[in-house]
Amino acid sequence: MELPKFNETFLPILEVLKDDEIIKGRELVRIVVEQFYADLPQDLLEQTTKSGDRLIENRIAWGKSYLKKGGLVHYPQRGYVQITDKGKSIKPEKVSLDDLQSNVITFYEPENKSVSKTKIEADASPQDLIDSGFEQIEREIKDELLSKLKEVDPYAFEKMILRLLKKMGYGDFIETAKSGDGGIDGIINEDQLGLEKIYIQAKRYSENKVRETDIRNFIGAMSGDTTKGIFVTTSSFDEKAKVKARDAHHKIILLDGSKLVDLMHKFNVGVQTKSYYEVKVIDNDFFDSEEI
Repeated sequence: MELPKFNETFLPILEVLKDDEIIKGRELVRIVVEQFYADLPQDLLEQTTKSGDRLIENRIAWGKSYLKKGGLVHYPQRGYVQITDKGKSIKPEKVSLDDLQSNVITFYEPENKSVSKTKIEADASPQDLIDSGFEQIEREIKDELLSKLKEVDPYAFEKMILRLLKKMGYGDFIETAKSGDGGIDGIINEDQLGLEKIYIQAKRYSENKVRETDIRNFIGAMSGDTTKGIFVTTSSFDEKAKVKARDAHHKIILLDGSKLVDLMHKFNVGVQTKSYYEVKVIDNDFFDSEEI
């Protein structure tokens, strides 16, 4: 199951408006969600755009905007929506989505008709295109970040992990000696007095997976001193290693390469912001104000 594309909200919007009632824009969005999409899983309904808006509401709002441009709905007064005569001529129960798009709503076609549209362009709202572009950039940055992590000096990698955990809000850390450290690369004090400690193990692998023996050695190094540990690698963990960590009496968090770069990207470790793009939307509160 997935959320409807913005253009898939055209027919539901027209269905809600078919009785010629004047409905407040926000109320229209709520009714469309309740009547047509309430059965979708809650995790889907709670998905948001990159800017934090509920994705389902954002797509319905874009659907309404496109229907207005196509002349099927209009705004009779500030903040309200009503179907037009052209919209009333469309019978949602008789007209397919393809018919509605190809025969009625043509304003979103590219000016250069020779330019073919990909599927994402054909059924994506402008917000979807923005989010898709950001996601593609993010994937490429994370892939490049992981490649660089696999090439850095192992000691430098350990320092990067400790710096990341510091940025994530954990306490001060202590780097352990590089020999005779029992498989521990760093120790984090969860509190200022050092009563609670977290042991850190960082393995910079290019291809090799972390094995059960690595987890067993890590647990052995923790015994008697702490019950919490974080094992980080640029590669992944084999199944026996995952089982060993899960079944241990200690609390062990496993961070593979994918999770690691997700955290580094989120907390700006090894990456920096290059550009900001400002996207403006209509301030409905401004237009709804009685003081205007």
